[in-house]
Amino acid sequence: MMARDFRGILAWQKADDLAVEIYRATGRCFPREERYALTSQIRSAAVSVAANIAEGSGRRTLKDFRSFLYKAQGSLSEVEYYLHLARRLDYLDKDDYARLEAQRAEVGRLLAGFIAFLDRQIAQGHTV
Repeated sequence: MMARDFRGILAWQKADDLAVEIYRATGRCFPREERYALTSQIRSAAVSVAANIAEGSGRRTLKDFRSFLYKAQGSLSEVEYYLHLARRLDYLDKDDYARLEAQRAEVGRLLAGFIAFLDRQIAQGHTV
């Protein structure tokens, strides 16, 4: 089987953009004392979304790929919580929070749609 090119997957592209924006926002807005706490946590979760899509794309079967997309969704839920917490702690202003949350929500919609697509492919008997 030929490996799938994750760079062509829209959900990965948007997740990659989200990770970059989270790195920028945390570097700009979060206090230095959060470097090894919330900053590290939210960055790790954001990177994990894109990384799980990439890793899944290299798996042999559609079921394995879908499993990694579910992991990406879990990491995206972590990002959602960390953004919420950062807003409550006033590390993000209203505009930065709204922008990042909109990006996160878009990635969530794309992931859900991609999973639904793979579900249909699997139901039709496709394996790779």
